[in-house]
Amino acid sequence: MEVAAFDWDEGNWPKCGKHGLTQGEIEEVFRNDPMTDIDPSVAERRFRAVGKTNAGRLAFVVFTLRRRGDRMTIRPISARYMHAKEIRRYEQTKA
Repeated sequence: MEVAAFDWDEGNWPKCGKHGLTQGEIEEVFRNDPMTDIDPSVAERRFRAVGKTNAGRLAFVVFTLRRRGDRMTIRPISARYMHAKEIRRYEQTKA
């Protein structure tokens, strides 16, 4: 599936930005071949992405996919840098 854009607004950006990542860094995670999985949330179908920014920082992003007309968008819901334990697990998986 090809994703055409990122869906940012007043509803999701403040929550994503409060942990120090910029919108650009969050988008970089998706452009840098992240590991993805289904998030077990109950409200709507959500996914998790774990990957790197262009600067090499590891980040964890929860997101959903939204259709906007004939385009699919990524709507980040929350984002943060990964903790040391998560980084070790990620590096073992990628090795």
